[in-house]
Amino acid sequence: MQVIAYNYDYPRHMNALLVKDEALRIEALNQYEVLNSTPDPALDDITRLAAQICNSPVAAISLVGSDRIWIKSRFGMESTELALGTLPCETTIMGDTIYEISDARNDPDYAPQGILIEGSAYRFYAGAPLTTPGGVSIGSLLVLDHPSRMLSPEESSALTVLARQVITRFELNARVRLMDRAARSRQRVESALTVERNFVSAVLDTVGALVVVFDPAGRIVRFNRACEIASGYDFHSLVGRYAWDKVIPRDEVPEAIHTFERIRSGNFPTSFENQWLNRDGTLRRIAWSATALLDTQGQVAFIIATGIDVTTQRAAEATLRESEAKYRQIVEGSLGMVCTHDLRGTLLSINTHGAETMGLTPDQIIGHTLGEYIRPDRHPGINAYLKRISEVGEAQGMLHLMHTDGEERVVAFRNKLIVVPGRAPYVLGFGVDITEQVRAEGRLRTLTRQSDSILESVGDGIYAIDLDGNVTLVNAAAEQMLGYKQSEILGQNMHQLVHHTRADGTPYPKDACPIRKSLFNLETVRISNEVFWRKDGTSFSAEYVARPQIDTHSSTDGSPKAVGAVVAFTDTTERRALDRMKDEFISTVSHELRTPLTSLRGALGLLAGGALNARPEKTQQMLDIAISNTDRLVRLVNDILDLERIQSGKTEFRPTMCSAEDLLRRAAGVQQARMPKPDMRIFFAAHGVNIWADPDRILQTLNNLISNAIKFSPSGSEINLIARYLDEDEAIIEVSDHGRGIPADKLDHIFERFQQGDSSDSRALGGTGLGLAICRSIVQQSGGRIWATSEVDKGTTFHFTLPTKPSNNLR
Repeated sequence: MQVIAYNYDYPRHMNALLVKDEALRIEALNQYEVLNSTPDPALDDITRLAAQICNSPVAAISLVGSDRIWIKSRFGMESTELALGTLPCETTIMGDTIYEISDARNDPDYAPQGILIEGSAYRFYAGAPLTTPGGVSIGSLLVLDHPSRMLSPEESSALTVLARQVITRFELNARVRLMDRAARSRQRVESALTVERNFVSAVLDTVGALVVVFDPAGRIVRFNRACEIASGYDFHSLVGRYAWDKVIPRDEVPEAIHTFERIRSGNFPTSFENQWLNRDGTLRRIAWSATALLDTQGQVAFIIATGIDVTTQRAAEATLRESEAKYRQIVEGSLGMVCTHDLRGTLLSINTHGAETMGLTPDQIIGHTLGEYIRPDRHPGINAYLKRISEVGEAQGMLHLMHTDGEERVVAFRNKLIVVPGRAPYVLGFGVDITEQVRAEGRLRTLTRQSDSILESVGDGIYAIDLDGNVTLVNAAAEQMLGYKQSEILGQNMHQLVHHTRADGTPYPKDACPIRKSLFNLETVRISNEVFWRKDGTSFSAEYVARPQIDTHSSTDGSPKAVGAVVAFTDTTERRALDRMKDEFISTVSHELRTPLTSLRGALGLLAGGALNARPEKTQQMLDIAISNTDRLVRLVNDILDLERIQSGKTEFRPTMCSAEDLLRRAAGVQQARMPKPDMRIFFAAHGVNIWADPDRILQTLNNLISNAIKFSPSGSEINLIARYLDEDEAIIEVSDHGRGIPADKLDHIFERFQQGDSSDSRALGGTGLGLAICRSIVQQSGGRIWATSEVDKGTTFHFTLPTKPSNNLR
């Protein structure tokens, strides 16, 4: 046997510039939010169409990231991500037109095998760059084919058009997401406006003045309780009607219309008087002050008029006294804060309840400024409030007042500037102590964040349903296991969505569902042998616990009543698979142990019985059989123990920086000494590659792979050992032979325990069926990956990668 070393040229694309402008590309990918988004059927349609038009077995939409190629959509392949350099996508995005490789076997980057994807070699490649409207190329729409060829002009044009359609789809999805966020923001604003309107209505109905709101045409859209009393009509009788239809005497209708036109044309604020015709026929003289509310374009949106009854001076004085008495009663009996203050913030009056908000009496507060009861760091807010109330005439917000016990009280207020001829203007304030509400909301937000964190952190899927079985809550784990987004689950009937069919394919009636029964039985149910159905139509074994949510307060008799249920479920597919694998492993090991033990027992039995005493040559043969089977049992037990120690982490790995060339040379030397076929040759080349690994474990892996290559290779053939860099963080080692090869349908299973590409003579060659499983465990524990490519009757290549620098993830 001859061991020969030779130099290996790096692929040219490893030293080439991988990206034209990586920062712009990554920014564009983040803007489109495409790397981690859910599959898009429209993109799959485009990919499939590209494959059909270009008559190619493989098509894909690739996105070039900073450390890998993401496969966003694919046809004819399974991979969702590839290492940089696997495809010519980096070269494609550096141009503006289609990039083609007619024969990759002649291309310096991919010679001599061509483009290798998932164990298949492709000679033809064509890719159209995916270029954003901003001119940034983020990936490519590509097609692959086994034979060498070129695209026709029509195919090139179609591929370019489809690439633009991909970008158009990305743009559309991005805009849809923006619109969805805008819609949610608009809903929050509308909710806040509804709360504000309700608050305004409550305030209007508590004041004694008449308040009427008109639209630009003069129709009544709102008036308060005081107007109902003065007119004799309730609000619903006059809403949407003109004031002069009911409450203005006929002879004063022209003047009323003229006054309204003056206000609408811009003459506001204004004051005027008119008479109101009460429903009982009496006339009331009302003094009005009117102004207009403008929209964002400066147009009149509403006209607001406030008025008082001035029928006669005496009646006015009586009304004033009555109003003052009512005011005092309302103010003093109010559970809110009612106060007045001047434009400098000095309190002129305050009700008892309002003073108690600060732990004081009205006499202790009147004459003092608001700033004296507010923390110094909040004084800028008071100054801004006083400025606004003097300029605009009204203000609302939150007032933080210090209590005598040192605590801060939060008061929600809505105040208005009152201007009365002949006296200084003052501010009328109405507030409600919402301190406990604010604290409760804070506690609720904290509990909500804690609940959300718990829901998002648990690995089990969790969802809640109401009495109709509709989803009210779902966590991220449930979304991931079921394949739905939260928006697709909330409000849907969960039984119809994921629990509609049994494992045998028969319909699952809703009435027979244990989850639904728990709502009526008020009992927790635990089920371990059912299936849930995903969005894509597949199912998985599920184990779940359904617990009804009990409410004893809503029922009249205090009896417990279900208001919904919470279901926690987990995917038991992997656990069941592990159970099956354990059973299969025990069965296989039993068989593997029983076979040599049977032979060993038979040979020793013949020897012990003396049947071969007269035949020494046969005795030696029986002894050879016993020794051979004993050796086989020792190898099998050692391999099982090695595999279990490695997979359980009991085998200590001592990684260090070592030379791949030295490891290849040592492995070749060991195999040379054991070589059963002296005319076989081993070639190796490492070209200065250094790896971060435990050298003893990597030698064990190489010896297993080379031993396999020797066993299944014919005499006179060659075995090639190659080590090269994939990038600055990773190297690859390849062991190639020219043996019988491994069938394609067995490539995915040869690394399993007791699985071999061809077991017809594996036992005769001394194999235990665990060598490749040990190799896989060592490589994975070293931070790499291992796979095989093969052609029947031409040979097999085992590939495994290793890191080139230390990593915290390695054991």
